[in-house]
Amino acid sequence: MPILPSISGPRDLDGLSTEQLEELATEIRAFLVENVSRTGGHLGPNLGVVELTIALHRVFSSPEDPFIFDTGHQSYVHKLLTGRQDFSGLRVRGGLAGYPQRAESPHDVVESSHASSSLSWADGVSRALTATGRADRHVVAVVGDGALTGGMTWEALNNISDDNDRNLVIVVNDNGRSYAPTIGGMSRYLNRVRTAAAYKDLHNRSDRLFRAFGPVGRAVFRGVRGGTHGFLSRFTNNEALYSNLDIKYLGPVDGHDLPALLETLELAKSYGAPVIVHAITEKGRGYQPARDDDADQFHAVGRIDPTTGETLSSGGRGWTDVFSEALVSVGEQREDVIAMTAAMLRPTGLAPFAERFPDRVYDVGIAEQHAVASAAGLAFGGLHPVVALYATFMGRAFDQVLMDVALHRAGVTFVLDRAGVTGPDGPSHHGMWDLAMLQIVPHIRIAAPRDGARLTEALDEAVAVSDAPTVIRFPKGEVAEDLPAIERLEDGVDVLARGESEDVLIVAIGPFAELALDVADRLRAQGIGATVIDPRWAIPVQPSIVELARHHRLVITLEDGIRVGGIGTRVRQVLREAGIDTAVDELGLPDEFIDHASRDQILADAGLTAPKIAQDIVSQVLGTRIPKARHAGETGTIDLPLHERR
Repeated sequence: MPILPSISGPRDLDGLSTEQLEELATEIRAFLVENVSRTGGHLGPNLGVVELTIALHRVFSSPEDPFIFDTGHQSYVHKLLTGRQDFSGLRVRGGLAGYPQRAESPHDVVESSHASSSLSWADGVSRALTATGRADRHVVAVVGDGALTGGMTWEALNNISDDNDRNLVIVVNDNGRSYAPTIGGMSRYLNRVRTAAAYKDLHNRSDRLFRAFGPVGRAVFRGVRGGTHGFLSRFTNNEALYSNLDIKYLGPVDGHDLPALLETLELAKSYGAPVIVHAITEKGRGYQPARDDDADQFHAVGRIDPTTGETLSSGGRGWTDVFSEALVSVGEQREDVIAMTAAMLRPTGLAPFAERFPDRVYDVGIAEQHAVASAAGLAFGGLHPVVALYATFMGRAFDQVLMDVALHRAGVTFVLDRAGVTGPDGPSHHGMWDLAMLQIVPHIRIAAPRDGARLTEALDEAVAVSDAPTVIRFPKGEVAEDLPAIERLEDGVDVLARGESEDVLIVAIGPFAELALDVADRLRAQGIGATVIDPRWAIPVQPSIVELARHHRLVITLEDGIRVGGIGTRVRQVLREAGIDTAVDELGLPDEFIDHASRDQILADAGLTAPKIAQDIVSQVLGTRIPKARHAGETGTIDLPLHERR
């Protein structure tokens, strides 16, 4: 009789024997392969943490003992063991989120899927529990080894070691990979631990000692091998730097050996102070297609055949593919162009560039701040870095963009993949903040190409800028057919359509150009003339946009980012500074955290559909909805001296 259906909460694990727990692990792996293959999701990471998650829930008492995952893509097994076994709607509106989500369960504590923050959370939660008289509770942080490449992890460890009178267990899930193989000096140490014959011998001897000694003997044995001094010096070979840190180290332990895991976690639980448990796991364990995938062990998959692992939805050419090809072309023409990323070499399309120019690619690990500041230094040294990140992670390095790149007038190009609405990954992955955030940086130039041809064009133009940061942002998914302009104005603005009358000027940012043309067609049927333009470079606002706005009755801006402080806001401000009073309606996303759903569903919720936009514009032209369009024939210029317009 299957065991998994009988698990409605962690305490249902208490009555199971070790053999039954191992059978449960087998069932969970089969469940994950069967269900995630239907919906897509993070398969490989979760196959690797099955025994580890079972052992954690057996030893600790969630939610009284809060679990914090870094990152949350490894929480599927946690969801199963805490009563959430309907995966039919995984990452679909109304179904389970792909990351921990507080609205789903009290067992989910931290929702963000941005890496390297868990130890700071754990530090704060454990301090709070101690300060409020709940020191008997434990805080458990499960840290993927890739997260250890992020600087926040080490800042947190420094503070945890300074105040170590609390129950805090840090589990390092060491599978050698984040998306791709983990990079850096710490990774090289962990690789040596995993592959050295000495580790195999150590594991065998540890296993015998586990079974030969009683509890006291095991505690003594672990204590002798412990200490963060040893753990961190192994990472860095710099004992002096970390010699004053004092966090107990237990391991390495086989992350798929349930008896060893249970023993080690019980020791960690009883220690009474912060402990690091180093568990060595295998990403994609138990599923041969994932193990055979050299790229990322099925880190994240779409719909696949559960037997073969082959992708079922072939899809067309993606935005990332276009950028990838364009960057290789730029690299062939410009020897000074180099590429950088933060543990996202393949997801951001840099792998072909790395294959073509292996000495011109830098992957810094999950360390966006370092990547951007280092890029400023590379630019000072005469190179032109192209830093490729997901748009959602750009916020982690905003200070460096502002104070290291822009202040020093460094020629650095940022390429932001997955900009705007990303859909099933939810609020932490929507790249909807970048336009509002980055446009306040002095001298910055931001491009949002509408199609593949414009993306290639924008990259060529961006790397030609040597005295300021440039940004190119594009969405997730397939790139549409190229959309040619009917005219390019002197300042580079593309005109995509002109109506018979100058009623409405639609400023379409990026791929929203296609939506804008649909709106214009609907307005034409209502006798309203619409001019559709694509600025190509959304920031700075070009002079031709100001002139066009002067002659139209209403301006509509469309952007795949938040309305507050977005491109529409900037257009309106520039028009007012120029003394133009044409009404501006700024259409975009709400300044809210948007749950996982399809892109179309999210855009519909925000009113960003052609029927809704056209209906509202008709009401504005008729004067029944604010902002109202000017009457036909009115001038758009405010008849005041410049100093009185502010």
